Order: sequence, then C-alpha cells, then structure tokens
Amino acid sequence: MNSIIILCNGQFPTEPYPLYLLDSAEGVVCCDGAIEKWLEHDASARPLAIVGDLDSVSQELKERFASVLVHISEQDDNDQTKALRWVLENHPEVSEVVFLGATGLREDHTIGNLGHLMDYPRDFDLGDRKLSMVSDYGTAFVVTDSSDLHLGEGRRISLFAADNSLRITSEGLEWPLDHVVFDAWWKATLNRTSAPIVSLHFNHPSSLLVMVD
Repeated sequence: MNSIIILCNGQFPTEPYPLYLLDSAEGVVCCDGAIEKWLEHDASARPLAIVGDLDSVSQELKERFASVLVHISEQDDNDQTKALRWVLENHPEVSEVVFLGATGLREDHTIGNLGHLMDYPRDFDLGDRKLSMVSDYGTAFVVTDSSDLHLGEGRRISLFAADNSLRITSEGLEWPLDHVVFDAWWKATLNRTSAPIVSLHFNHPSSLLVMVD
C-alpha cells in the first residue's frame, strides 16, 4: 500500500480535493470517533483500523468494527500520533501519509496537531515518506533542510518554525525570508509565491512548517 489516509476527528472535509483524497484512498485509518463522520459521508466505509482510546466510538460501531479496533489508552500521545505510529508499524511499505480532519472545530486541537506534524520527522524514522495535512483551506507539510518547492506562482503561503537559531534565505517569495528571525509564530506568515518554484536555503537542518492554500 503506497498511500494511507489518517482521518482525524476534527472538521470533516467538504471541498472537492480533500474528499477526492478520501474517496480514492488505498486505505484509511480513523482516529477514534472520526469513523462516525466518515460513515455519514460514505455508509460503506471500511477502515484499516480505528485507533485511539475509543471513548468517542459508539458501542454499536465497536461491535461492527471489532476486528479493526486498536485500543490505546495511554494519554502521552494524541490519537493522530497513535494512528501514525500504527501505520508505520503495520504498513512499513507506505510512502505517503495524508492527514484529513486534523484541523477545525477546536483551535487547541488544530495547533496541537500542526505542532505534532512539525515534530514527526524528529520523532519517527520516516525515511523518504511524505507526510501532509490537508483541509478545506489548504495543505500543510514540513521541510527539514534546504529545498525547492514546486508550488506554482501566486499562491498564499505561511511558514512556521520553533527554532530561533534557524536562518533561511529564499527565492520565489514576494517577501524574502533572508532577515527573518523565527522567534514568534507570525514572523513568516501571510506571504505569497512570486515564482513557480520557491527555493529555501537553511543554515542548518530544522523543522519548518509550510502552509499553502
């Protein structure tokens, strides 16, 4: 299986692109009660697994999907992280993981999930696997070193880092990053691509969250 969707229990997507990803997925892993929302969208939904503490899953669905329930009671990690760990352990061949429903509804969950996305390259041995988070409003992904991003011209883009020693020079952004000190979240937000390719040059490896519409 090359690509797996992790469906989180936030705002269920309604726009064509994230729904296309969900409806055409090779496999879907649900975080806890996200299975309820998926079934409302597609009554024939069959998850690879339902992962979490299962406190948001009805008894009826626990019985219906008993064979794919993965109960993890520990609270050190959130359900999104538990689901990713399950995917990597049970489908090591996967080359791409896309998170859907990871944002919206609660701002604290949104910030936490995006923060976890930034940490996954450090916390897991991802190799060449691609991780992204897609919602009705855009796509988020992480780069950890100098990169050329083929995004297209005229797209809105925001960049976030939690490393105030990181320095980045850039080409292809309306407002270059050359003098940005990443000591506050807003420092590199609300930018725009000015060329088809955005080139980022890091002074050292670090996690940079990229969000594009």
